[in-house]
Amino acid sequence: MTIHAGHPFADADPDPARRFRGRLGGSVTLWTAGAGPSRAGLTVTSLMTALGPAPALLALLDPDSDLLAELRDSGRGVVHVLTWADRQLAEAFAGTAPAPGGPFRQAEFVATPYGPLLVGATAYAEVSLVGEREVGWSVEVQVAIDTVTVGDDDPAPLLHRRGRFRTVAE
Repeated sequence: MTIHAGHPFADADPDPARRFRGRLGGSVTLWTAGAGPSRAGLTVTSLMTALGPAPALLALLDPDSDLLAELRDSGRGVVHVLTWADRQLAEAFAGTAPAPGGPFRQAEFVATPYGPLLVGATAYAEVSLVGEREVGWSVEVQVAIDTVTVGDDDPAPLLHRRGRFRTVAE
């Protein structure tokens, strides 16, 4: 056995843009779309809100994700703002944690015309796909915000920074 001084999985030539993105951090959301066996979901942190007469969300999605395919097919989705209590669910939908039976079996969801809605979600938006374009290794989607539900602010929002889930301490 050999003991190394450095991290065994450290990239010898790290991507500076990826390292910069890791320091930006952001709120963790769960995007869902579809119904029945074709429903899909994905944990998304790369997004922003565009306010105005026609409010929208812009997000970077994995071009090979089932969520993007279902969003294109149905034209609608649900964007949930996750909390610290949802971190295992975020991992399951990101594909970084085991999800026996699939990620939708890890929590309770109800069907809506926009897609699966996480039961107990206190902040979510129902959205409609407006457009998309390739950006880097991602697909930037623009979705119109059709309806918004915002309940009580959770004191422990789920954040992602430098590859780890975190929350804020007030």
